[in-house]
Amino acid sequence: MRKFILILFVLWANLIQAQHFQIAKLKYHGGGDWYGNPTALPNLVAFANQNAGTSISPQIATVEVGSQQIFNYPYIYMTGHGNLVFSSQEAENLRQYLIGGGFLHVDDNYGLDPFFRREIRKVFPELELIELPFTHPIYHQKYMFPNGLPKIHEHDGKPPQGFGLLYEGRLVLFFSYESDLGNGWEDQVVYGNPEEVRLKALQMGVNILQYVFYRPE
Repeated sequence: MRKFILILFVLWANLIQAQHFQIAKLKYHGGGDWYGNPTALPNLVAFANQNAGTSISPQIATVEVGSQQIFNYPYIYMTGHGNLVFSSQEAENLRQYLIGGGFLHVDDNYGLDPFFRREIRKVFPELELIELPFTHPIYHQKYMFPNGLPKIHEHDGKPPQGFGLLYEGRLVLFFSYESDLGNGWEDQVVYGNPEEVRLKALQMGVNILQYVFYRPE
């Protein structure tokens, strides 16, 4: 497995250097709407390709937590409102993916938080989610966010927060909470967000992608 992961990491590095890669949405079990925000990732990819010089495939893949196909994607996006459940096999598969160089962006679409926190402990029981400081590089890529995550969609009047999991000093997971970036990436007609709000969401999305692909640690 270690040899496979090393080979995988080298392949990803070569793909990223060439700027030809594909991203995926995570399909999970438990009843939550993993399929939410269907126009979000296509819009983010189009914005990144146009404004950040990337060449990400416009075709967004769907990958299940327990599938070996997960290892094909350097960035995986997870969202939803409700429950999720990882089996022991799925938790181990996700752990190997993240340890091996993969990255998971979990975007709480309101209501996902308690279920995600419960299940991620199956994946990394030895780690704790920590709030990333505003000085973290993820907020300072092509676009500057000196105050951290932008607030895109209001729910409970809470400030947006960005949490992370660090494995051996490397950020392997970013959890955007009370921000709802995916709502801002969606077509404008879906939520009616002002264009300046959508722009902030898309810019923050570009920062996340750049951080993942160019690994500043």
